[in-house]
Amino acid sequence: MAKIVLGLGASHTPMLTLDSDQWTHRAQVDYDNPRLNTSDGRWLSYAQLVEEVGEPYAEQATPDMLRERDRICEEALGRLAQALHDARPDVVVIIGDDQNELFNSANQPAIAVYHGDTVITGDKFGKPDAPGWIQQMGRGYLMDESHELPGAPALALELIEGLMEADFDVASCSHVPDPHALGFGHAYGFIVKRLFQGRTIPILPIMLNTYFPPNVPSARRCHNLGRAVRAILEASTSDARVAIVASGGLSHFIVDEQLDRKALTAMVEGDAATLQGLPREALNSGSSEILNWVATAGALEHLKVTWHEYQPIYRTPAGTGVGTAFAIWS
Repeated sequence: MAKIVLGLGASHTPMLTLDSDQWTHRAQVDYDNPRLNTSDGRWLSYAQLVEEVGEPYAEQATPDMLRERDRICEEALGRLAQALHDARPDVVVIIGDDQNELFNSANQPAIAVYHGDTVITGDKFGKPDAPGWIQQMGRGYLMDESHELPGAPALALELIEGLMEADFDVASCSHVPDPHALGFGHAYGFIVKRLFQGRTIPILPIMLNTYFPPNVPSARRCHNLGRAVRAILEASTSDARVAIVASGGLSHFIVDEQLDRKALTAMVEGDAATLQGLPREALNSGSSEILNWVATAGALEHLKVTWHEYQPIYRTPAGTGVGTAFAIWS
C-alpha cells in the first residue's frame, strides 16, 4: 500500500512570483476588473465595490505593509519546501485547478487525473515581447517555456480505476499533444518551482474545474473525492511514500478573511461538516480554489495540521487582493 506521509497547502497567486514592489501590476487588474466576486455570489466593478464598502484598507495596501506580507509569505514557502524535503516522498499528488491552460470550454471536465509518463507545462507567459513582470511570473509558474516533469503513470492509473469504482466519473488524460497550444498551468508549475527546490520528484496531477460553471463540483463532492483518493492510495499495490499538496486560494479577488479563517479553522479542527457545507456562492472566481484545499483536507483526515500561516494581502484600498495561506499536515 502507498503511504501518505505529508500534506501541504500553498497559495499560488502571481504575487508570490513577483517582488512586492511589482504587486501594483496585479492591483491594476483589480481596478480594471468588471467582475470582482463577492462571497454572497454577486459581481462588482471596483467602482461599485468602493461605493458599497468604501476604502477601509488603505493603510494595509501601503508599500511597507505589502513588503512585510511578502516577507512572511516567502518564509512560509521556505518552510513548506523544507517539510517536503524532510518527508522524502516518492510521488507528489498536486490537487489544483485548470484555468484555460490544459482544458478550455470545448472540453472542461469537472474532475480529471493525468496518467502520462511526462507532465508538460504550457509556455503561455514566455513570449519575448511580454512585459518583464509577466516574464518573471512565467518563470515562477514554469510557464516561460514548455518544461517536462516526470509523471507517476502506474499510481495514476490505479487512482483513476479506483475513483471509477467509487462512482467518481473522472476524465482520464494521458499526454499533452501540443504544449504551445495547451499545457499544464500555474497550479502545478508553481508547486514544483517553489517547493521542490530543484529536486526531481514524480507528480500526479488531479485537476478540478473550480472556475467555470456549469460543472463545478460542490465542496461536499470535493471533500468526498479527497477521502476516496486516500482510500485508493492506501489500498494500492504501490509502496510509494506520497505527499498531497493543495495548490491555490484562498479568497480572491475580494479578500474575505471571515471565509478564509472559517475554512482554515475547519481544516485545523478536522471539521468535515463545515468544509463540506461551504456555500457555492462564496466559491466563485479565484475564491473557488478553496475547493482544492477542501479536497486535500478530505484526503488528509488521518493527519493533523501541525502548522499554518494566513496573510490577507490587501493590494487596493477597497480590499481586493488575495487571502494567502500555507499549511502542513503531518
